[in-house]
Amino acid sequence: MIAVWINRHFRADLVSMNKALLSACTLAMLAACSSVPLPETTETPPAGTSVDIASQPLRVPALTALPETAVRPLAGRFVRADWGALPGWAADDLRHVWKGFINNCKGLMRPVSGSLVVPARAAPRAWQPVCQAAAQLGLDADAGGEPVRQFLHQHLQPWRLLDAAGQAAENTVTGYYEPLIHASRTRGGAYQWPLYAPPADLLTIDLGTVYPELAGKRIRGKLEGRRVVPYDTRAQIAEDPARQPAVIVWANDPVEAFFLQIQGSGRAQLPDGSVIRLAYADHNGRPYASVGKWLADQGQMPLAQTSMQNIKRWAQQHPERVQQMLNVNTAMVFFSESSGTDPELGPKGAYGIPLMAQRAIAVDTTFVPLGTPVFLSTTYPASTQPLQRLVFAQDTGAAIKGAARADFYWGFGDEAGAQAGRMKQRGQMWLLWPAQAGAPTAR
Repeated sequence: MIAVWINRHFRADLVSMNKALLSACTLAMLAACSSVPLPETTETPPAGTSVDIASQPLRVPALTALPETAVRPLAGRFVRADWGALPGWAADDLRHVWKGFINNCKGLMRPVSGSLVVPARAAPRAWQPVCQAAAQLGLDADAGGEPVRQFLHQHLQPWRLLDAAGQAAENTVTGYYEPLIHASRTRGGAYQWPLYAPPADLLTIDLGTVYPELAGKRIRGKLEGRRVVPYDTRAQIAEDPARQPAVIVWANDPVEAFFLQIQGSGRAQLPDGSVIRLAYADHNGRPYASVGKWLADQGQMPLAQTSMQNIKRWAQQHPERVQQMLNVNTAMVFFSESSGTDPELGPKGAYGIPLMAQRAIAVDTTFVPLGTPVFLSTTYPASTQPLQRLVFAQDTGAAIKGAARADFYWGFGDEAGAQAGRMKQRGQMWLLWPAQAGAPTAR
């Protein structure tokens, strides 16, 4: 199904503010939605470079060096639980969990600058003793099994997430992934479909700098004289060469390029066989519209059959209408070339941490602060086989709303995409919180 692809590039806060301030239309979505992160930095890097937090050592500041920011109430309620109450906990082999845990600590302990805008995150001061103990333990990055389990038992406390009514929260768990396209750095032959870098005249307005209650909410636009107006639509960018940003790569298939934009990040294989990563850099602030729904409304195919494969087949049969179809979606995502080298790590989520396949989720931050380890109990796609494991809340999404709502990151490639496309299961959550810090809170 097209479900997994209709999801990657709008944060809920951006959508809501663009509706109010840029008169955006209602989002037309077919299914789950995980977010693309806003461009974030944790320190000021040298010009032309970016900080890869996963490649940096874990540095844990002294407790007194960490700021004490205001508490943000969470929408859900929590009840303390025993480790033995987590279904399938003993069966989770914890493979790759330690690497994920250390990376998560790097995010929790990083210096926070004004460019890091996170709607709700775990409190660094609560996590400082735990991350300090992790740094001192000296486990290998690939450690798993009992040493990791013993550390977690010693330092963390499970809290079951309840809904607003005080009942054990249960909600939908969907999936997303990192796609691969074929592309070239130069235009020619089949390589005709551009993936752009951010335009030089794109303005990002952080509303929280004016209204503190809107912290984390941003709108996009451009200047016309002395007025800020909505930025160009996809159609306006395509039809005016003078308004087109720099191209990073030219893709050989318009539908593949389009769905990579919806996922928000991915990899591109170049003609020489090398592979580069395309990371989300920004977007034009326009609302998403479904090309699948447009095809169904045009009588081209039933809505239930608007899979990526069928849309791609339609595009091959109607090349003269491809741009018309793409223009239905006014939104445009802009990319940067990423230099991540660890094949086990995917694109950065909304928390600025590279996602790890099958160990990361997108969450509703009104219930789960970013940076929180979570025990997720759900089932494999289109089955009743249990999928129960420790994951990290490191992403957000416009359709990821409600207690225990999650989008499960499957990883890279076709198999991950197939799993993500079929996933629409029910799930429950337990937040794993520092044992001495009381119930979970956000900052």
